[in-house]
Amino acid sequence: MTDMNKEAISVLNDLIETSKDGQEGFKTCAEDIKHPELKTLFATRSADCATAAAELQAEVRKLGGDPETSTSVSGDLHRRWVDVKAMFTGKDEEAVLNEAERGEDHALKAYREAIEKINKHNLVGIRDLVERQYHGVQRNHDQVKALRNQARARS
Repeated sequence: MTDMNKEAISVLNDLIETSKDGQEGFKTCAEDIKHPELKTLFATRSADCATAAAELQAEVRKLGGDPETSTSVSGDLHRRWVDVKAMFTGKDEEAVLNEAERGEDHALKAYREAIEKINKHNLVGIRDLVERQYHGVQRNHDQVKALRNQARARS
C-alpha cells in the first residue's frame, strides 16, 4: 500500500467517525424532540450521515484499507454531556437545536481539516467525495442554525 493510500485512508477513517457521530447525534435529537417535523428532519439527517459513512467506508475498502466502524470518543462524550444536561434543563426545542448545531460545527471543522490534508498531500482521488459531503454538512449546519434561531425568536 502506498503512503498516499495510507494518508487517504486515515483522512477517510476520521470522517467516518465524524459521520457516525452525526448519525448518532441526529438520532438522539430525533428521540429527544417532541415537534413532529423536527423529529422527521433529524431522523432523515441521521440516515444521511449513515449513507455518508457507508460511502466513505466503501472508498476505504477500494483503497485497500479497513474502514472505521464506530463513533469517536469525543462524540460519545458529547452525547453523554447532552444527556446529563437535558436532565437538568429539559429537552426543549431550542436546547436540542443548540446541541445539534454544536455537533455540526464539529463536523464542519473535521471536513475542513480533511480538505486541508487532501490538498496538502495531493490526494485527488478522494477530493470530490469529501467536498461533496462537506457541502452536505454545511447545508445541515445552516438548516439547524436557522431552525435554532427561529426557536430562539419564539421563546
